[in-house]
Amino acid sequence: MSTLVLFNKPFRVLSQFRSNDARETLANYLSIPGVYPAGRLDFDSEGLMILTDDGQLQAQISHPKHKLQKTYWVQVDGNISDAALQQLRDGVVLNDGATLPARANRIAEPAGLWPRDPPVRVRQQIPTSWVEIKICEGRNRQVRRMTAQVGFPTLRLIRAAIGDWQLGALTPGEFALQTLHAARRPARARSSRTKPTSGGRKRV
Repeated sequence: MSTLVLFNKPFRVLSQFRSNDARETLANYLSIPGVYPAGRLDFDSEGLMILTDDGQLQAQISHPKHKLQKTYWVQVDGNISDAALQQLRDGVVLNDGATLPARANRIAEPAGLWPRDPPVRVRQQIPTSWVEIKICEGRNRQVRRMTAQVGFPTLRLIRAAIGDWQLGALTPGEFALQTLHAARRPARARSSRTKPTSGGRKRV
């Protein structure tokens, strides 16, 4: 059996355990021995990360050749147009080549979404809107570059799902443990979630 950790990475936390400066890392929130990130999430992005002690599973989740779908909730600057959404669905030409077609749909602000600290800047004369984007690639800052290319820069980016694994009700800094059997399916018998300490961090 293997261990899998679902973690809600807070804004401005490095998706690694060590840092050469004073920035927070995964070590500020997780102290589970032997687990490593299966893929990364940008310093200024939030949401679901998966960590595991299973090297094979780590590769299955993170390697681009497996094309595991990732779902993002994206707050953009402006009221995104139907034409821009169609561009995302058709594929966007970036400086490192064209992206694969994405699934992109306008959505309401996700229910129960936590406030970001610091908050997203607000300009009174310019609205913002939310888009759900699903991609199977993993280029550097890809979603941000895609929305900027179609004229609607990203203000806030939250990863909501990786394949069938969902962010669910996890709050920033909170994690859930799952035990995986040989079939690579999450076991329901052993699952736990941490609670905040008085300092606001969540620990095992």
